[in-house]
Amino acid sequence: MKASWRMFSATLLACVLFAVNTATAQSYKRIVSLNGTITEVLVALGFEKQIVGVDVTSTYPASMQKVAKVGHNRNITAEPVLALQPDLVITTSNYISPAVLEQFKAVGVKTVVVSQEYSVEGTCALINQVAAAMGVAAKGAALCKQLETEKQSLKTATRQKKVLFIYARGAGTMMVAGKETALDKMIVLAGAKNAAGDFKDFKPLTAEALVTANPDVILMFDTGLESMGGVNGLLKVQGVSQTTAGKEKKVIVMDGQLLTGFGPRVIQAIRELSQKIEG
Repeated sequence: MKASWRMFSATLLACVLFAVNTATAQSYKRIVSLNGTITEVLVALGFEKQIVGVDVTSTYPASMQKVAKVGHNRNITAEPVLALQPDLVITTSNYISPAVLEQFKAVGVKTVVVSQEYSVEGTCALINQVAAAMGVAAKGAALCKQLETEKQSLKTATRQKKVLFIYARGAGTMMVAGKETALDKMIVLAGAKNAAGDFKDFKPLTAEALVTANPDVILMFDTGLESMGGVNGLLKVQGVSQTTAGKEKKVIVMDGQLLTGFGPRVIQAIRELSQKIEG
């Protein structure tokens, strides 16, 4: 009798928890995501149709191109977000200003802020945070298990080439990525070495720094190289042609969100970058 009662209680508790989680998952009808990686995770967890607004870094999947844009996650203001009448705003803690977050809370909009670390483990932690917030923890766990399976089959080169990431928006705006950036972490995960590993964050590109770094490979966003007029345009930048990468015209490009997002496609990004570096 006691065993039967324990079984009944456990079943009842499971049903209650399922009902609570399901209710939570279905209660958000108008979601605004202020981070491209968060958007990817939401879609992977099954919330694509509930997303009514995104920041401009939310470029994947392609369906997000049709969703209202509320600005770049580095300079979001409350007005365009609130204009979409969201019942949930979700973002990461590294860009959105506390003042803007307070504005969301002040008008009663549910706001979820998750942390992000640039690693495969950090990706899984972020997925679990989002899944928990959406009431679908089991889906988050399944997605993490899939990532772990993909990671086990990942093979990267062991010969460390020096890679320099250059951010460009035309020749007038050019920066290089140092330590503790998403680019630095991705380059290392791909089996290479960051040629600009002697400083943190980003610094303006200079001819002297280029020659000193002397990268074997120059890495850029596809849009960045396009803004330079292609490889020939990049080679006209002072110092580039003096590097090993410049002399060999070893310039590779990747989609910005894929390369730096550290989202559900992180293993795909590592594999693609590794292959391009060695190719």
